[in-house]
Amino acid sequence: MSRTRTVTYLFDPLCGWCYGASPAVAPLAAVADLALELLPVGLFSGAGARPMDDAFAAHAWANDQRIQALTGQPFGEFYRSRVLADRQRRLDSGPATLALAAVAMTAADREFQALAAIQSARYADGRDITAVETLADILAGLGLDTAAALLAEGAEELTVFDALRVERGRQLMAAYRANGVPTLLYDDGTHRRKLDSEILFSKPGRLAALLQAQ
Repeated sequence: MSRTRTVTYLFDPLCGWCYGASPAVAPLAAVADLALELLPVGLFSGAGARPMDDAFAAHAWANDQRIQALTGQPFGEFYRSRVLADRQRRLDSGPATLALAAVAMTAADREFQALAAIQSARYADGRDITAVETLADILAGLGLDTAAALLAEGAEELTVFDALRVERGRQLMAAYRANGVPTLLYDDGTHRRKLDSEILFSKPGRLAALLQAQ
């Protein structure tokens, strides 16, 4: 009888380093007998949401250049000129986290695909993923119409489900003393441990190969 193995991915959709980690996380879906669980931690939602001021935009762009150099993930000019330069919209991952909860409720096996599309919309294309309308359009473009409708409706059941996911993510962050995201927890069926996050930014495919060999 095979073991039930799980990788829990703790993240925030507005975390640039999480966007940089996506190429390393994506291949995990193809690893035999391994389940990928996504849990947002609300880093930039609720009390963590903040204005996009000049200082934070400069800090973000400096980190983005490091991420691009390490991972090859693109950060487009519209992201810099429209998203980082926007002083009206707050840096708030709440709507994107809610959109992913809608996918988790209706098509859980496609949640990572939805996360990658939402990240790309922001960082590569410069779209505003703090807007529910934008997020619903992204989900609909992936054929996730049920999730898009659930998000647009703002259903109470979705809000409750989302809050429970974020709370669980935060509890795991605290329990495993994770200092930030992205964070990976690996459960081999007998115990869970935190993986070294540096593997997310090393040679492509290294993480999947490591877990394939476990």
